[in-house]
Parts: sequence; C-alpha cells; structure tokens
Amino acid sequence: MSESRILLVYAHRNPGASRVNRALLDAAATLANVTVHDLTARYPDLRIDAEHEQRLLLEHDAIVLQFPFYWYSTPAILKEWQDAVLAYGFAYGSEGDKLRGKKLMIATTTGGPSDAYQAGGYNQFTLSELLRPLQATANLAGMRYEPIFAVTGVRMLDDAALDRTATAYYARLAAL
Repeated sequence: MSESRILLVYAHRNPGASRVNRALLDAAATLANVTVHDLTARYPDLRIDAEHEQRLLLEHDAIVLQFPFYWYSTPAILKEWQDAVLAYGFAYGSEGDKLRGKKLMIATTTGGPSDAYQAGGYNQFTLSELLRPLQATANLAGMRYEPIFAVTGVRMLDDAALDRTATAYYARLAAL
C-alpha cells in the first residue's frame, strides 16, 4: 500500500508572527507525501480559485487544515475557502461525493493552555466541542474525521517543547 497523499491547507492571518505554526509547517514539509498549501500566500485578496482548490483536493487522500484558533473559529481565509470550495455538487448533495472516504484532520494552535479548554475551564468547552462545525463538515462530505492535533499554550513553549511538538506533528502526519 502506498503512502497517503496529504494536502496541508494552511491559514493564518499573520503567518510571519507565528513561531509555532512555522515549526509545524517546516516539519510537515520534510515529508515527501505532504503538499503544503498556504492560503494566505496564494490568496492575499481572499479571492479563492475554487476549481483549482477542488483539483488539489481530488489529488490527495487526506486533508489537514492547519490554523491558529482565534475567537473559537478558523481564520477568515479558511472560512472563505470552505464556502467557495466545499460546494454543493462537489462536497455534498446528491452528486457531491468527491471527498467521500478521504480523511480530514484539524491541526490547530491556541494561546491558552490545555486546561482552559475543558468544562469548567476558562473557555468552558473542549477544543473538540468548539471545533464541532468542522467535524460536521467532514460528516456531510462523507470524510473520515481524524483526531485533532492541538498545540495549546503556544506562548509558553520553549525551544525544546517546540521541537518535541514538531516531531509529534511529523509523526501524526506520517501515520495519516
């Protein structure tokens, strides 16, 4: 069995300021079967080429959405990407089966520590609960929703912890 072809769709409103996301991307880029696709770099005007994006999705077996978790949601460009690309007749609907059977994994980073994302914690909900709309999207498209890869408390990560995190991300992608 050959390796899964992975499309890593990266969205960040200020990519130059993200030490952690950069480390994750650098680790991912060393895998031969991973295509890193930076939406912010490709579409600085937020004008998504849906046909191009759909072709990319069709060429890959697994999709990873990597983004910082701001205000309990994805960055605007990733939401615009979803709206433009995951269209009726492509991702869902009576003939919208193009993503059926593909894997979807969320890779996200948070400023807050992991204990902030639990019942009774600062944010009151788990990351899994807060990311439920993306899981529902996977379900609607017939995709297999993989466990979330979350890096929490990014402001507190020292270099050694960041190296361990990047290594863990590499391993998760390699196993995908």
